[in-house]
Amino acid sequence: MKTGKVPESVLKRSIIKQIKTKRPEILQGAAVGEDCAVIGLADDEVYVMSTDPITGTSHEVGSLAVHVTANDIASAGAEVIGVMLSVLLPEGTEEDELKTIMKQVEDTCHELNIQTIGGHTEVTRVVNQPVITVTGIGKVKKDAYVTTGGAKPGDDVVVTKWIGLEGTSIIAREKEAELVKRFSRSFIEGAADLNRYLSVVPEAAIAVSHGVSAMHDVTEGGIYGALWEVAEASGTGLEINLKDIPIRQETVEICEVFDINPYELISSGSMLITTGGGHDLVRKLKEAGISASVIGKVTKGNDRVLINGDTRRFLTPPGPDELYKVV
Repeated sequence: MKTGKVPESVLKRSIIKQIKTKRPEILQGAAVGEDCAVIGLADDEVYVMSTDPITGTSHEVGSLAVHVTANDIASAGAEVIGVMLSVLLPEGTEEDELKTIMKQVEDTCHELNIQTIGGHTEVTRVVNQPVITVTGIGKVKKDAYVTTGGAKPGDDVVVTKWIGLEGTSIIAREKEAELVKRFSRSFIEGAADLNRYLSVVPEAAIAVSHGVSAMHDVTEGGIYGALWEVAEASGTGLEINLKDIPIRQETVEICEVFDINPYELISSGSMLITTGGGHDLVRKLKEAGISASVIGKVTKGNDRVLINGDTRRFLTPPGPDELYKVV
């Protein structure tokens, strides 16, 4: 396709025609010539919005973009109702690639009951791979939203599934040629397939029904970054048992190959939760088929401590994600 906005025929054929999931709250959605979406909510509900770009990979970008934004909104205790997309494509992109991205978007929206309500698609010289920015819109009762900064001393700290899922999957896909020299094809395919765990929407709903003080999806900066951000936002300390943080063997081995820290690796698919009765929440999550672990406690003061056997050390503010050392 040529530089500039995609032609109207492509817009109709490869974008709008693919949008099949509909929500009753959306009064005006994606259409030719429509620059805005119109959404109606009840009097006792509020909007929750989030926006995220996907820049670290070119694989499954449509699905990943929707999951990342849906996870942010779910972390606020809200239900995602719509997403808007900004899609920047490099010169020479074939229409079939755009259609594939939109199919990934729609398949994920259908899975999560989200409507694509608008956006912008353009071919431009300033990118060398597809870049998608998704803005998500959710709804929640006025008195029911959850913040990152609500953690209270005495709360249990719970982590769902396993850390490093997103980073492991991306590296397995982007660095397959290098990894196949070290691991079996089935191992690499299993690591790449960890992206099936990327949604935290189900565990967020269970956590909200249980009662939580704070939720934060574990993204850039990994679990160390997420722990720091929750504590910083809440003005609290932490005591975290390193050996209790759940991690898959695929993540351990792939991180060893590239000499990166799995605890500082992008981890969409894992939710960090603070709550009273953390072990009860873990039980409820496991009954729903979602793995989870209590990894420590929220404490008074500002000390954020990692405990590894007899060793104690302090968390530090997050730096660049470890993924960028590899891809």
